Amino acid sequence: MRARANFGRARFTARPRRRAPMVLEPLVALIAVAALGWVAIERGYVEIPGLEASQARSDYETVGDHFSLCAGSGGTCVIDGDTIRIKGQSIRIADIDTPEVRDYGCPDEKALGDRATLRMLELVNQGGFTMALWDQRDEDMYGRKLRVLERDGQSLGMMLVAEGLARPWGGARQGWCG
Repeated sequence: MRARANFGRARFTARPRRRAPMVLEPLVALIAVAALGWVAIERGYVEIPGLEASQARSDYETVGDHFSLCAGSGGTCVIDGDTIRIKGQSIRIADIDTPEVRDYGCPDEKALGDRATLRMLELVNQGGFTMALWDQRDEDMYGRKLRVLERDGQSLGMMLVAEGLARPWGGARQGWCG
């Protein structure tokens, strides 16, 4: 066998590699625990004392816009007693049913629907309110967001019910004519 020539290079012996500080594993574990905690709070599995339910859930949105009566598509306005539009997005007030103002069945329905529309306009313009998901459904079959409007823990829709301008949503439309 032939000997290898070592042209002035020093031979190094392999030293054991120094292990990098363990930063990645604890960081991944911390992120995983934080994500699980967030999911538990969001889904209501865990309650934190002093943290309001509406603060812990992301299915609430606060609205403080000024509304007008709708005159076309787009804008922030009241369409009828149980439908509003915010920046072009239609919102169905999901906990109530109000008389129709377009495809109404009789003049009495139209008159009551007009009153419900004007009253909803007053209510949404009386100050900020929150919009909450309805029964964990985001949209109806028409693409309208399904929301319950609340101010100070009271449903704006149920205010219309109390005033005789709406009825609680029962899952299906019912006629307003005798």
